[in-house]
Amino acid sequence: MARIAAVCGLAAGLCGGPVALAATTERLVVDRVTGLALGGTDPVAYFTDAGMLAGRADIELTAEGAVWRFRNEDNRAFFLAAPEIYAPQFGGYDPVDVARGVAVVGRPRLWLIHDQRLYLFSREESRDAFAAGPGPILRAAVTGWSGLRETLAQ
Repeated sequence: MARIAAVCGLAAGLCGGPVALAATTERLVVDRVTGLALGGTDPVAYFTDAGMLAGRADIELTAEGAVWRFRNEDNRAFFLAAPEIYAPQFGGYDPVDVARGVAVVGRPRLWLIHDQRLYLFSREESRDAFAAGPGPILRAAVTGWSGLRETLAQ
């Protein structure tokens, strides 16, 4: 029993903790255990507070098969009014990888807002490449997303 616990703990540590639980076969990245999008991070806070801030369990909503949490009622209302702005683009997958035709889960702590849209990245190098020249990456990602999205479960 102790060995099983040790192996599970090691696997979780190597995979990056909660991100490892995220589904990589669905159109929107959702934690398989909790159902949370963004691991419970408030998507609107990236815009209003310029940071990754935890949402509250008592202020949430379910949309697109995910539970979204918010820091306050205003952020929840903003999200309800414009989820296409506040939800991460490409379902929370890294746009650099989407541009290559691969669905790799973005991490809520590796983020960037570009043209009033939230993007999550799987690694710092992807975020840096995107920040240096988002145009070509976005064009390729937008083109590739429709086909890639169809390979992912609803």
